[in-house]
Amino acid sequence: MPKISRKGMQMPESPIRKLVPYAEGAKKRGTKVYHLNIGQPDIKTPEVALNAVKNAAISVLEYSHSAGFESYRSKLSAYYKSHNLPIESQDIIITTGGSEALLFAMGTVMDTEDEIIIPEPFYANYNGFSTASGVKVVPVMSSIEDNFALPSIEAFEKLITPKTKAILICNPGNPTGYLYSKEEILKLAEIVKKHDLFLIADEVYREFAYDGLQHYSVMNVPGIEDNAIMIDSVSKRYSMCGARIGCIVSKNKEVMATAMKFAQARLSPPTYAQIASEAALDTPKSYFDEVITEYKERRDILVTELNKIPGVTVAEPKGAFYCIAKLPVKNADDFAQWLLEDYNFNNETVMVAPAAGFYSTPGVGLDEVRIAYVLKKEDLVKSVQILKQALTVYNN
Repeated sequence: MPKISRKGMQMPESPIRKLVPYAEGAKKRGTKVYHLNIGQPDIKTPEVALNAVKNAAISVLEYSHSAGFESYRSKLSAYYKSHNLPIESQDIIITTGGSEALLFAMGTVMDTEDEIIIPEPFYANYNGFSTASGVKVVPVMSSIEDNFALPSIEAFEKLITPKTKAILICNPGNPTGYLYSKEEILKLAEIVKKHDLFLIADEVYREFAYDGLQHYSVMNVPGIEDNAIMIDSVSKRYSMCGARIGCIVSKNKEVMATAMKFAQARLSPPTYAQIASEAALDTPKSYFDEVITEYKERRDILVTELNKIPGVTVAEPKGAFYCIAKLPVKNADDFAQWLLEDYNFNNETVMVAPAAGFYSTPGVGLDEVRIAYVLKKEDLVKSVQILKQALTVYNN
């Protein structure tokens, strides 16, 4: 029998999606499942984006330019400039989601066996993208005790070797919800400048910043124009996860020319989704004001309710819409599966994402889960009540 590739065998399973069969089983048994496991917002997609697709008069669904519509890139550049990001249309390549942008970034700046340093816990698919690219993830540990703040410069520098090519951050963070301060970003800028590395910043949650805090982009840092690569996406900003439109952004002309070769190899990003994404840029500011208010209220409710459960520790997120909670269990994977297979409270249960899959250090995060607060407030309250009851039953 022909053999599967070693790379294929090493590709990690998604900790977010691997429990789906158990959730489907629970639903078939008539149990209602509250999905706290996946960052799929329930916020409505802006009408302006949906209407643009409905009203598109297309007789031939053609390829677009490999870098995406010129009109979209120009409009996106104007959007960035309105947010004080000095980005020109030629600094942008439109991709099939932020995922493809990350694959392009890794393919562009890293060779097989090169190393990328990532503060952990981190978005689980960074493991997958690295494996697909033949790149080695070198984790630098952040901790729930200090809300997952940036590790020290010394912790980073200890890990830099001749194979190190880049540092990757998610800001605000998935799965932690941590928002890096300007000071922390400047520290990272100092490291990459000193050691001649790339700084790849996944900024897809940029708008989601709470408590009066401001997001500070790597594209705002003077002096690292050749080091900085920004990853962006429409998925969360406009609640358009299914559009699969993102972009890779850099001032480094060699990076963009090389990324363009990857873009040409996959021909072009999807046409209808670009039409929707370009139109979404006309979304009024009031949409974001309402969304941010809603998420902040959800965060406050979730954190308050989780803190009432004995033995639970929760890091307070300052951005995005995730938090990491440490539970009084030995194995969150087992607990998460049990919630779906064997437990219900008044015929309802919850689905969480075990956090071990958001680390690459073996044996870390075994008692943690990621919770996405993408449900309406009353459902969040109900979900935490179910979780509290479930922990009592499980531990007995």
